[in-house]
Amino acid sequence: MIKNFAKRKFIITTFAFLIFFITLLFPSNKEMTTSSTTTYSEGEKTTIYLLNKNNYVSRAEVITKNKELISKIEELITFLTIGSKNNIYIPSIFEPVIPSNTKVLSLDFQNGLLKINFSKEFLNMPAKYEKKIIESLVYTFTDFEEINQLIIFVENQILDQLPNSKEKLPHILTRDMGINTIYNIDNLKNVQKTTTYYLAVENEIAYYVPVTLFENNNKDKVEIVIERLKSNPHLQTNLISYLNASTELNSYELLEEEIKLSFNDALFEGLNSEEMKEQVEYSISLSIKDTLNVKNVTLIN
Repeated sequence: MIKNFAKRKFIITTFAFLIFFITLLFPSNKEMTTSSTTTYSEGEKTTIYLLNKNNYVSRAEVITKNKELISKIEELITFLTIGSKNNIYIPSIFEPVIPSNTKVLSLDFQNGLLKINFSKEFLNMPAKYEKKIIESLVYTFTDFEEINQLIIFVENQILDQLPNSKEKLPHILTRDMGINTIYNIDNLKNVQKTTTYYLAVENEIAYYVPVTLFENNNKDKVEIVIERLKSNPHLQTNLISYLNASTELNSYELLEEEIKLSFNDALFEGLNSEEMKEQVEYSISLSIKDTLNVKNVTLIN
């Protein structure tokens, strides 16, 4: 009897050990989900334009896992759509813009022109955000070097006006429309369009807010951008420019797709960290690229 009891105990112990060993080989669902999230975070940073708490369309970054262009566009649309699965990967200081339950019916890309065909839910946009939504889409997708034009369709019909205000939209959308636009125009003479990128910091996250100004101004566009970055932004108190007021643009050379800017010694004056210097360089570079439609900006100090 004792022998049988010992034998039974040995079998039970062996069976328990076998179950324990199997659980080690096959992780729980929770562990698999964590692993999947880690894998997703190992993608590449991609620029996206989202709303900040002041309802300005802002330049942010998300991690995307797709490399092929159309697949990446589809992925970015999920980031931009309210209530989608990818909203959890957006920094908490930003909000997506595309109305919830909007679906992409089709995508087409040829010769620099991207066509997006949305479902009817796309028209369910709040009146105060409808222009912002269009700006977000245009700036997000034209940030790709391959894309410079966008046509938006809703249920196979070109979106040629905003659904609430009925403001007319060009069929082909480009960055010429501007972003967070301000109009300071008295007449139609000498109208200059410039876009300036200001720095903003929230919850220790630094990002850039572009502001397009249409104004009557006889000055050169490069000079206008530098002057705006030298002055304190009056739009919102959380917009920052670290460019020293004593900075002078000595000269610049505009090539086919590149511009070289030469400044006096005050360019980085008073900046006590490399990070602040980089932020000044980045603000100038983004602003000049957007305003002049050039690919490379070189600063000479």
